[in-house]
Order: sequence, then C-alpha cells, then structure tokens
Amino acid sequence: MGTKSVGLRRLHSATAAGLGMVAGVLAAVAAQRSAWGAINRRLERLEEQAGHQQRANLAVQQRQHWELLSKAIDDPELAEVLNHYDEEISAQRRRQYLFANALYTNLLCYYRIGNLTLEEFFMHARGMFQNPLVRDYWEATRHHRASLKGTEEGKLSELIDDLLVQLDEADNDEWWVVGVPPTDT
Repeated sequence: MGTKSVGLRRLHSATAAGLGMVAGVLAAVAAQRSAWGAINRRLERLEEQAGHQQRANLAVQQRQHWELLSKAIDDPELAEVLNHYDEEISAQRRRQYLFANALYTNLLCYYRIGNLTLEEFFMHARGMFQNPLVRDYWEATRHHRASLKGTEEGKLSELIDDLLVQLDEADNDEWWVVGVPPTDT
C-alpha cells in the first residue's frame, strides 16, 4: 500500500506539474494574443493618422497651387512661365486657362482627400466641362496629361476624355444625364 501511495503521489505530482505547464503555456499564449491585439490596434491608428496626414498634405499643396496660379493670373509676366501651349494664345485666354486649371485641380483635390466620391467627381466634371473655355483648356493641355498614364490622375483624365466623347455624341440637350457615373468599388 505504501508503494501505491508513493506511486499515486508521483502521478498526482506529475499531473499537477503537467497541468501547471499547460496553464503556463495557455497564459503565455493569451498574453501573446493580447500583445498582438495591442500591436494591431496601434498599427491601425498609425495607418489612420498617416491617411489624415496625407489628406492634410494634399490640402496644403492645393493651397500652394492656388497661390501660384493666382499670382500668374494677376501678373501677365508670371503667366508667361506657365505658357506651355502648342499654339500662341492671348493673355486673356491664358488667364482663363489658368483659372480652368485651378477649377479642375480643385475638383481633383476634393476627390483625392475624400470629400467627393468618384461618382460625385464625375458629376461635377460633367457640369464643369459644359463651359467651352474649360473644354478648350482641356484640349490645349492634352499633351500635358500624356505623361500621367497609369497614375490616379491619368485614370481620372481618361474618365473625363471618355465623358467628353459621350457628351459630343449625345442626341439630346440634357447633358446632366449623359454618361454612366463610375462607382468607387
């Protein structure tokens, strides 16, 4: 009997030690999961902050772009620096093109920072390009956009090019229903 007691005590001790090890492993796994969860939450916050910073940077860049264009619009000598058109245009037309550039860039910025969906971008562009001067600007700067292929801005430019073809081919005067607005999906 004494031998059985010692054997049972050893078995109980081994079982207790095994259970203790399993409990320790489970506690370590739980602690590791908790740490991974905390790391994942931190990464998500950092990614969110990076997105906010990128949108803030775009807004600052947009403001700088407008300030530069405003100077060129107000000063014909500065506007000459931005004269990249294939044909000679008047100072008045150059100012109009600079303003059309500012309008389009503003629309582009609104889309990039998330203030507009792709569908809303399309609908605003559809209205903006009803103006013949904006269309003339778009055509005069076609070669500028050629280098944008494969970029986000290049894809949006192609979207507008397709829209303009659809508007030109439309059989009705209801321009606000021409084209199928793309979706963000």
